[in-house]
Amino acid sequence: MGNSKHLKRAILPLIIFLGLFRGASANQLMIPMDETQTNHLKAYGVAFWVLKNYETEIDWLLNYRGGSFLMPMTQNFVNECVIRGVSYEIISEADAANVLATVRNPDANMDAVKLQKAPKIAVYTPKSAMPWDDAVTLALTYAEISFDKVYDDEVLEGKLPEYDWLHLHHEDFTGQFGKFILHAQKKWFQDQKRDLEAIARKHGFEKVSQLRGAVAKKIWEFVQGGGYMFAMCNATDTFEIAMAAQGVDIVERIYDGDGMDPKADEKLNFDATFAFRDFKLVKDPYEVEFSSIDHRQEQRGVVEGNDFFTLFEFSAKYDPVPTMLTQNHQSVIKGFMGQTTAFRKPFIKSEVLILAESRELGEARYIHGTAGKGFWTYYGGHDPEDYQHYVDEEPTDLNLHPNSAGYRLILNNVLFPAAKKKKMKT
Repeated sequence: MGNSKHLKRAILPLIIFLGLFRGASANQLMIPMDETQTNHLKAYGVAFWVLKNYETEIDWLLNYRGGSFLMPMTQNFVNECVIRGVSYEIISEADAANVLATVRNPDANMDAVKLQKAPKIAVYTPKSAMPWDDAVTLALTYAEISFDKVYDDEVLEGKLPEYDWLHLHHEDFTGQFGKFILHAQKKWFQDQKRDLEAIARKHGFEKVSQLRGAVAKKIWEFVQGGGYMFAMCNATDTFEIAMAAQGVDIVERIYDGDGMDPKADEKLNFDATFAFRDFKLVKDPYEVEFSSIDHRQEQRGVVEGNDFFTLFEFSAKYDPVPTMLTQNHQSVIKGFMGQTTAFRKPFIKSEVLILAESRELGEARYIHGTAGKGFWTYYGGHDPEDYQHYVDEEPTDLNLHPNSAGYRLILNNVLFPAAKKKKMKT
């Protein structure tokens, strides 16, 4: 791999010379994001790299060729596309002006949004790696987008305001260790339990559930203050449960040594949640499910071959935020399972935007909203390219899925904080 990159760098000057020789006025770089793109995921990494390393704005062309990127052409930018295997086109200033005129035409459901500065990214993840992979960490690593790892210590010590974007790892914010008690004899479960109990004691909490409630509240404050939170799988509903259950014991004896409050359901405060209301807790400590929010597989009645969800189309000029988050070269996405797979519509608050759904199943898969000065997005399921991921399985190799439409939705969220915001009309 290293020798291949050196070879590419050695021939780059010739590539650039030949490319520039074709037209002296060619000075805009288009990175198409339609079916012609050879590596959609690394294309996001190129855009992030440009924003991070150069004082250059990028036009994100919403609904134009799958959400393409347009930027000034430099030799360094072209080099990076070649090295990363990303398709690009060198176009003239006149052609670029025509493209921008096309997307800004009042009759076209397109627009151009300025990307201005690379967001500072944090991934909430345990120091001791879990035995299964996290799709966002995989996507960021594959796309070569830099990020920091944070966990409970950093959150409670007030580090979150240093970041623009926070991803919640597949964590249980209720203090029930993922409800994996049937795996209690496995080393990874014992390590997780030991580490969390030590962190709880360090910060003066008697129980892990109290620690997790405090961490959830800090994350809630981060969003309210202007941060952007993205969560997948069971981090979505367990965060909501932890916020609704502040000060309420919702954990059974097998996890924390005493019983849960028998009136816990009645004491949940849905004013404290971002997305969900009126849900009920799953009280069986052996059932690997947290609440009635998740649409369970036995209720869904689908298998891998017919499990799909559809992205909504929004008005690019009036609703740029949801339009950015749904940019894709495909509108129908392969479904995938997780500890939390899909969100049952009766429990979604009315003000929440549904970005993608399976209408036939009555479920949402991808939702978004605002809170205070900030934003949040929830994406159901564990891994867009692994339909039913099991504990102890090998991580997904994204070299095999460079054009994954499901993974593109993750990376849309990563770039979203870089955009110059327009007021959302929806």
